[in-house]
Amino acid sequence: MTSIIKPVELLQIEDLEKFPVWTFMNNDLKAETLVKSVKRIPVKSLTGKVVGLKVTLADGTRAWTIVGNVDANNSSLTEHFLSISFYKDKTWFHLARYHDFDYKETGPTALSQFLSKGVDEIFPISYDLRAYAVGDEDALVGKILKEPVTKLSRAEIIALAVL
Repeated sequence: MTSIIKPVELLQIEDLEKFPVWTFMNNDLKAETLVKSVKRIPVKSLTGKVVGLKVTLADGTRAWTIVGNVDANNSSLTEHFLSISFYKDKTWFHLARYHDFDYKETGPTALSQFLSKGVDEIFPISYDLRAYAVGDEDALVGKILKEPVTKLSRAEIIALAVL
């Protein structure tokens, strides 16, 4: 099976079913964010990669997502930087985390509206990336809470990001 290259925002469920792991390509000539399918999984690192998988919402339903910014060996980095986008009706919705500039517009309340569910039906969101990457189980398996137990200050977020 040959690799596929396309903008990440154009990935469809059929793409994710064939190739769950995608790596970002460095392409300064294109405005799009291109990704290339990864043939061999599990991968040794999720740096520069996204994973398409179904997650479990608080009410037990499963939803297609693309998960990124996962450090397979550092659960603290994953907890604060994990990114997740949800698929519904051929549209992707990117959930902003508490420290993102657009949190009010694309945070948990907006996700609730996008999924037509109450916030408490969605959070916590459970994910398991062990089938896709090798690493620390605490970083690969977890829950995304509506609000983190511990919120880091802007300075702490910056310091954690440059580790």
